[in-house]
Amino acid sequence: MKPVLRSTMNRIRKFTNFSVRDLIASAAPTILVIAGICLAAYLIVDPAPPRKVVLGTGQDNSAYDVFGKKYAAALKKDGIAVGLNPSHGSRENLRRLKEGKVDIAFIQSGTTDEAAAERDGLISLGSLFTEPVWLFLRERPEAITQLTQLRGLKINIGAKGSGAPRLFRQILDVNGVTPSELQVSQLDNTPATVELLEGRIDGMVFAAAPDDPLIQMLLQTPGITLFDFTQAEAYTRRLPFLTHVTLPRGIVDLGRDLPARDYHLIAPTATLVAREDLHPALIELFVQAAAKIHGGAGWFSQQGQFPSARYTEIPVAEEAAKFYKDGAPFLQRYMSFWLANFFDRMWVLVVALGALILPLSKVVPPLYVWRIRSRIYRWYGQLRAVEQALEEVPRDAPAAQRMQVGRAQLARLNDIEDRVNQVSVPLSFADDLYGLRSHIQFVRQRILSQTPDLATENTAIAE
Repeated sequence: MKPVLRSTMNRIRKFTNFSVRDLIASAAPTILVIAGICLAAYLIVDPAPPRKVVLGTGQDNSAYDVFGKKYAAALKKDGIAVGLNPSHGSRENLRRLKEGKVDIAFIQSGTTDEAAAERDGLISLGSLFTEPVWLFLRERPEAITQLTQLRGLKINIGAKGSGAPRLFRQILDVNGVTPSELQVSQLDNTPATVELLEGRIDGMVFAAAPDDPLIQMLLQTPGITLFDFTQAEAYTRRLPFLTHVTLPRGIVDLGRDLPARDYHLIAPTATLVAREDLHPALIELFVQAAAKIHGGAGWFSQQGQFPSARYTEIPVAEEAAKFYKDGAPFLQRYMSFWLANFFDRMWVLVVALGALILPLSKVVPPLYVWRIRSRIYRWYGQLRAVEQALEEVPRDAPAAQRMQVGRAQLARLNDIEDRVNQVSVPLSFADDLYGLRSHIQFVRQRILSQTPDLATENTAIAE
């Protein structure tokens, strides 16, 4: 008795409960559409930043090389691997950027000032530090105070592929001197320094930050002098990408008073240049790293002067300009880079969901109602088939034929009734189910009314 009671209670509970299964089945297409569009928005509209980027640096032990390693260490903390791609300098870095061999690189200002086409497809992350033009000369009986006095001397003007040769040619040009009037070489910085110290060349040109170990060494080497650009202001008027900086007396070594006087220098600036398709989140990371690496006071800069959106002929990236104006993005001030980037990208999903959920949510209730009622309404087709079978029997058909058709359709109707009794629907749809049962009874009465002998037979069976 208990199993029967339990079965009855389960059927009653199933009948009265809300149909979660039907709701899920009705909402599934809508959910899949929303999920698919959101996934597409997440991956296509604003893809996740890559975990590896290639940075073009410079010659071994150069300032670009030193700073490149600092950037790699800074971005490693945020899970970004920075591959360092050494080069001879700005010109080579510019070429590699255009060829897509590096994603971002150090470029000297003025490198592209005469070639607008070279700037196409590139964006600047700002200027980082000044790179004075250092002209180191061996001491001579007669001090060299004008660049015109370099005629006939052996001068290394910088390695091929660096920005120094082009820059120094521009400087010579405004002085009315052509490179052909000098004995020019283009060795890398380290071998050129060896040549200078051995006396095989008369001078060499650098365009680098004072952090460069070779510059630090040459500033303290007896017998090597630094050229003083006493006309520095005039140079900045003739070559606008240059600035006038001063090497203060004693900055190298206060105790030994090195240098023993102020030196006037002319300086382009080192800029961080990237391909315009570099992910915005990586731009933000590099600019933040630049603020930490270059934001302090230096020989030629005050605290907070660099990095800056100034001193660059390449358009500054929107993300970099925003950083210089407002600082780091709000979320990145309080959480890790990847978590902040995830929430930034979630705004795309919020917009997508807002645009889809409201209209598509209006589709789910009708689908749910249709799904429930379809269990009931599909039996009306069976009832109609029974009625059509009766209507196809001619009115003047023999009683035996009518009896045969009636008996077959009554059996069919009984089968339909048995199956309908197994249908479970939520309580709110019970009236539709009971309506179907009453219609089944109505069709049964019609069959019996058309076949009196069958009605008598069924009455006898029932008794």
